[in-house]
Amino acid sequence: MKLKNIYETVVAKGIEADPRGRKSVLKSLKIVKKEYDSLKKDDQAEFDAEKLTNPYADTRILNGTGDEEIKTAMVGIDIGTGEILLADRLSSKGKKVDLIISHHPSGKAYASLYEVMGMQAEIFSKFGVPINVAEGLLEGRMKEVERGTSPANHTQAADAAKLLDIPFMCAHTPADNHVSTYLQGIFDKKKPDTVGDVVAILSEIPEYKEAIKNNAGPKVFIGHNKRSAGKVFVDMTGGTGGPKGIYEKLADSGVGTIVGMHIGEEHRKLAEKHNVNVVIAGHIASDNVGMNLLFDEVQKKGKFKILECSGFRRFSRLKKSRKLVVLPAIV
Repeated sequence: MKLKNIYETVVAKGIEADPRGRKSVLKSLKIVKKEYDSLKKDDQAEFDAEKLTNPYADTRILNGTGDEEIKTAMVGIDIGTGEILLADRLSSKGKKVDLIISHHPSGKAYASLYEVMGMQAEIFSKFGVPINVAEGLLEGRMKEVERGTSPANHTQAADAAKLLDIPFMCAHTPADNHVSTYLQGIFDKKKPDTVGDVVAILSEIPEYKEAIKNNAGPKVFIGHNKRSAGKVFVDMTGGTGGPKGIYEKLADSGVGTIVGMHIGEEHRKLAEKHNVNVVIAGHIASDNVGMNLLFDEVQKKGKFKILECSGFRRFSRLKKSRKLVVLPAIV
């Protein structure tokens, strides 16, 4: 499978799993196209053309032409210079690595992480928060994240990949879309009565079962197992954590329990203040769910071997085709 086919499938499947809905995502792409067409030619030359077809600024090919044939990909939740060197070492020992895939963004994709946060407004609105309120709260948070990522050495890992001539890409929001939509569908169907039921449902999922073995499984951060779950909101996509003020608005709209990957201390205090239960499913475990669901979709298009590293564990939900056994004819 070629690198460009992997990348294009990641984006396409990310759109399909987007909690906003395909129609809304395509509408956002049309807005970007209109903005691009209004630019002067010099400004168009500096424009990131990927934005015209890829709505996720945190998902990019960071090294490679796209024409590389991929037989083996090394996949990790976080990829740094160390993992790039590990891939080169594996190749030198006979385990050829044709591509490195990071979940968390790197390079220019990390520098643009804040851009994907705008999608959170529509997600919040689906849970009863007025869209104008959600957008207003997000504006300040997006600028905060932009300032926070600005001083980082964005290209460090990508530079190492270039020097060693190893194709490198990252797949962030498309994977997070998958885990968010997947879990939301489960909770909407099962309608857990209590916070304990929420934890029990998560604990039956393979990636969370694995995390429990490593003392990193689902935990109740606010509330307790016997509390009523109420309306469950899975908050796992949109780049990074949302605005602090959203907890009051979600509580007012009837959300009883938030299931997230992680939560900062200030956010936790505000959720507690507004009596919103918070279950933290686990950051790396949740990233694994999203990546595995995404890879299931990618590998329907083409096969390649996956080497696990940096917190990633492959759990496939693809059904293995049974081999047809031909019995000898009875004479």
